[in-house]
Amino acid sequence: MTDIKSMDLAEMTAYFKELGEPAFRARQVFQWLHRGARSFDEMTNLSKALREKLKSDCLLCPPEVERKQESKLDGTIKYLWRLSDGNCIETVLMRYHHGNTVCISSQVGCRMGCAFCASTLGGKVRDLTPAEMLDQVLFTQIDSGAPISNIVLMGIGEPLDNFDTVMRFLSLVNSPDGLNIGMRHISLSTCGLVEQIDKLAGYQLQLTLSVSLHAPDDETRSKIMPVNRAVGVEKLFDTCRRYFEKTGRRISYEYAMIDGVNDADWQADLLASHLKGMPGHVNLIPLNHVAESPLKPSRRVAQFQKRLESHGITATVRRKLGGDIDASCGQLRRKAMADAT
Repeated sequence: MTDIKSMDLAEMTAYFKELGEPAFRARQVFQWLHRGARSFDEMTNLSKALREKLKSDCLLCPPEVERKQESKLDGTIKYLWRLSDGNCIETVLMRYHHGNTVCISSQVGCRMGCAFCASTLGGKVRDLTPAEMLDQVLFTQIDSGAPISNIVLMGIGEPLDNFDTVMRFLSLVNSPDGLNIGMRHISLSTCGLVEQIDKLAGYQLQLTLSVSLHAPDDETRSKIMPVNRAVGVEKLFDTCRRYFEKTGRRISYEYAMIDGVNDADWQADLLASHLKGMPGHVNLIPLNHVAESPLKPSRRVAQFQKRLESHGITATVRRKLGGDIDASCGQLRRKAMADAT
């Protein structure tokens, strides 16, 4: 079966040409799919014969809402989507004054093993397809009624571990015939796959790269983020420096504040020294407690922020959303998995 929704417009045009159909049919179908059509029967400006042909040849598997939680505090909505093969992924809608942001997943599970993240418990099951990534944006927007203006790839999975799919997704969501969300409204988060960061830099995209740093020293980072054992902090920062030099885009460094682990003054000082002379922004994240993890939220977030600022480093504390629901990435999926056993 043909995964038609993962095609870009050029590929779709070639596909319809093979069917003996005019090029404008491809644009019609592309636009239907990117408006959230759940079946070919909805495409009323196509002939019945063509719709039947597409149904027999093409795969169209929109996700179903398995669970949905809405915060009474700030309107954040967390979706657990069930995919066509029975696997589940999470998507979060966050409401801000500047617009609505959707946080999407790139994989079913994750193999990176970060100690503070529920997404990696149970490991990686499989990569998502471009269509499955796109559907999270489309159907979150349709179900919530909230127009999406910003996307963050910070949900379940490591985006750069599913590199080709993510690049295709970015192309699709940026298409003028689709959602037409500009690259400057998209953030991509990585735990620090240095070869893939270098590869991403070659695309010269205007998105925001967010590096999940969480510790400025090898001893601490290797304990909480296994990926660091193969890379090392110095190599990671060298890669970030190259990325900035090639793209001109300032990097955001994500830093989950963990009590007694990465929140000491000397660690703030070391982080500042790494960033010296390189434009960057540190996003301090109050840790969401994960039941399966012994790690606790830091009590020194404000002091750590002031210490960074004393070195001239721009540091902000992420606003905590969805505090009354399963806000931490992977928690809702874990509950569903537990209920199924």
